[in-house]
Amino acid sequence: MSWFAHWFNSPYYHALYKNRDEKEAQAFIDNLVQYLQITKGSKLIDIACGKGRHATYFNSLGLDVVGVDLSPNSIASATKNANATLQFSVHDMREVYQENSFDVVTNLFTSFGYFEENTDEQKAINAMASNLKSEGVLIIDFMNVKKVITNLVASEQKTIDGITFDISRKIEAGHIIKYIQITDGAIKQHFQEKVKAITLANYSEFITTAGLKIIDIFGNYKLKDFNAITSDRLILICKK
Repeated sequence: MSWFAHWFNSPYYHALYKNRDEKEAQAFIDNLVQYLQITKGSKLIDIACGKGRHATYFNSLGLDVVGVDLSPNSIASATKNANATLQFSVHDMREVYQENSFDVVTNLFTSFGYFEENTDEQKAINAMASNLKSEGVLIIDFMNVKKVITNLVASEQKTIDGITFDISRKIEAGHIIKYIQITDGAIKQHFQEKVKAITLANYSEFITTAGLKIIDIFGNYKLKDFNAITSDRLILICKK
């Protein structure tokens, strides 16, 4: 089993990341909807949606939303919020979900770069492009790898709900690797996160090959301009 299928389906993954900033995520979505003038009733698919926090918020703004993720546990949790215009499904991002069907495709919060081979990353971008209607928009929100690498925290310890997470990080063979040692009473488990250090140049190649055009590049959730050294995020707005 690949590291991401193992880790993302673990209750410890959800424990470690349970305190993600909801207000920040919602403000980001508000900014996107306003900037791109995404209208109510638009069809949106959120790729690698996790437990559906972004998908659910997009839906609350009047969009017709599908959220897909490889993790059955995440989709089971997300489905609790499903309604007539909010559906969730277990799905591999490398496969086309529904061709030429969506006005907007989103891939948010560094939900990319998990595969060993660049051919798989390209397949995923190609599938995102295929899901889009003509003139549709793809939004990718990734970390700014140059800043992450410059400011890498080699090791830290967190205790959440009585569970101890010993986390170490390193750069190896073009990947940012996080090792997570978990101590939960008598239970000890070890997981790894391995994300490819994808730069703007790498993404440009993937996106152009998929037949899309980058129309905007932002560096944070307030949609400020991207700066390779100082920006927290790499946010790409692409058009079919």
